Amino acid sequence: MDSGIGLLAATAAVRRLRPDADLVLSLDPDGMPWGARTTQDLTARAVAVAEAAAGYRPEALIVGCNTATVHALSALRARLEPAVPVIGTVPAIKPAAAGGGPVAIWATPATTGSPYQRGLIEDFADGVRVAEVPCWGLAEAVEHADESAIDTAVAAAAALTPDDVTTVVLGCTHYELVADRIRAAVQRPGRPPLVLHGSAGAVAAQALRRIGARPEPETSALGAVTVLLSGRVGALPAPALAYPEGRLLQAAVSPAP
Repeated sequence: MDSGIGLLAATAAVRRLRPDADLVLSLDPDGMPWGARTTQDLTARAVAVAEAAAGYRPEALIVGCNTATVHALSALRARLEPAVPVIGTVPAIKPAAAGGGPVAIWATPATTGSPYQRGLIEDFADGVRVAEVPCWGLAEAVEHADESAIDTAVAAAAALTPDDVTTVVLGCTHYELVADRIRAAVQRPGRPPLVLHGSAGAVAAQALRRIGARPEPETSALGAVTVLLSGRVGALPAPALAYPEGRLLQAAVSPAP
């Protein structure tokens, strides 16, 4: 679940680990973007989107959105667990810091400098130097697959990223869809290859662990994909098909009634 196509990265990661899994993608086009909403309003939207998905009796729910994880995870777990395990998405600061840094965290302006992110840095950065980089307009540009706006937002964030950074944490699920562009913009000539840390792979693996399932990437079976748009069965938004993750899922999307 997510307000928009930021959930594609985690969904595609699940697809690659378990091609046979039936997937329900629950988006909220009527209420997006969530980032500008109050915590109470955002939580209400997130719960509604989750309950729409819960009607399909899933084995687990992935909150494929950093903002929703920050503000609504407790409410979602209170509503759905223990019947449905709820897996949140947290920036991969701990594994990034393990590489020694310096580290940059690319995140939405609302998350950058927030008590939530500062707490993660304190808990997991372990003395590694961390630069918090606000990415103005990047999530919105990715959501609409606006190529020019993506290039502009990536370039602006790259200009704010210290030259000696060796690792970038992608602190918004949308950013994982344009990871190659971010790498190209931040990589400095003559420096070691830049390391990027997203959350999708870890979140997908955790979802399987929570339901006692094992990765079976070689299976030939192909599960169905159902898309819910603010609770209504529909199709993947057109911008999703601009990304490999969206195209991976498109072939299996069940037709809307």
